[in-house]
Amino acid sequence: MQLAAAQLDAHLAKGLRTLYTVHGDEPLLVQEAADAIRAAGRAAGYTERSSFTVAGAHFDWSGVLAAGGSLSLFADRQLIEIRIPSGKPGKDGSTALQQIAENAAASDGTLTLVFLPRLDKMTKSGAWFGALDAHGVTLQVEPVERGALPQWIAQRLARQGQRVKAGEEGQRTLQFFADRVEGNLLAAHQEIQKLALLHPPGELGWEQVEAAVNNVARYDVFKLSDAVLSGNATRVARMLGGLQAEGEAAVLVHYTLAEDIRALKRVRDAMDAGRPLPMALRENRIWGPRERAFERVLPRLTPRALARLLRAAHVTDGIVKGLKQPDWPADPWQALQRLGLMTAKLCA
Repeated sequence: MQLAAAQLDAHLAKGLRTLYTVHGDEPLLVQEAADAIRAAGRAAGYTERSSFTVAGAHFDWSGVLAAGGSLSLFADRQLIEIRIPSGKPGKDGSTALQQIAENAAASDGTLTLVFLPRLDKMTKSGAWFGALDAHGVTLQVEPVERGALPQWIAQRLARQGQRVKAGEEGQRTLQFFADRVEGNLLAAHQEIQKLALLHPPGELGWEQVEAAVNNVARYDVFKLSDAVLSGNATRVARMLGGLQAEGEAAVLVHYTLAEDIRALKRVRDAMDAGRPLPMALRENRIWGPRERAFERVLPRLTPRALARLLRAAHVTDGIVKGLKQPDWPADPWQALQRLGLMTAKLCA
C-alpha cells in the first residue's frame, strides 16, 4: 500500500499497520513521518525499541530476524527500526526483508519501520521492495520543490498561529523567506520555529521576517537546471554565487549548464526533422519536471539561438579549464554566470 506523506496523519488516525517503509532524501520530512509512526506505535503499546543500521554487503541479518521473532521481556509489543542508507540490502538482505514483510503481516506483536533513501524505478521493482509494499505501507517522501516552498512556509507558519500580511507584501515576504532557506528544509523549519519564539501568534510583517530569518540556503548544482529552464535570472545568479561560495567544482556546474543546452539542441533538431515533441523528449530521456520545462521552452528557441548557446557553452568549457577567450571574462565563475544568465534569458 503506497501513501503520500500528506496522507500519513489521516491513515494513522484510522489505525496502525505493523510494517512501514519510508523512502526519500529530505531529512526533515522523513524524521516527521517517523515521529508520527513512533507516536502512534507508543499509543498502541509498542514501547520497546530496537534499531539496526545495514552497513555494507556483509551485514548479518540474523540479529534483525531474531529480534523480530522474539518476544520482549519488558513489553507486550516492540518497535524494530531498520535503516538501509545505501538503499541496497544485497542478496541476503533481500531475502531477509521478504521474510520480515511476511512475518509482519502475520503478527501484531512487532511494529517494523524500514528507512531507505530515494529509490529509482528499478530498485522499487525488486522483489524485496514489492514484499514490503504488499504486506505493509510504503511512504514516499518527496522534496518540497522551489516553486512550492512559499506555500509550504505559509502552511508551517499557520500551524503555529502565524501568517504573513495579505496581498503583495505577504507574497514578497514568503518569497524572501524561500530565498533565504532554499535547499535546506531542516533549517527552514528551525527558522519558522524561531519566529514562534520571537513573535506572538498573529500577523507577521516584512520587517519582522527580514530581521529574524538567517540566510541558510544551500544550493544543489542539479537544481540549477530548474532555475535556468524557468528563465529566473535572479535565482540563477543567486544559485551560482551560492555554489561558488560552497566550494562546488566549476567543471560540474559547467557540465550541468552545458548538458541542458545540448539536450535542448538535440530535441530541437529532432523536431525540425519531423519528430513530434513528445517522441523527441522520450528518445532523449527527458521526463518529469524537466519534460514540462522543455515543452514550455522549446517552441520559442530558434536553431540560431541554440547554436549561439552551444558555442557559448564551448567557450565557457575552455575558460573553466584555464584557457582565455576574447571578449569573455577570464574568471571561470564569471564565465559561468554569463552562460547561465544567457540561457535563462532565452528560456524566460
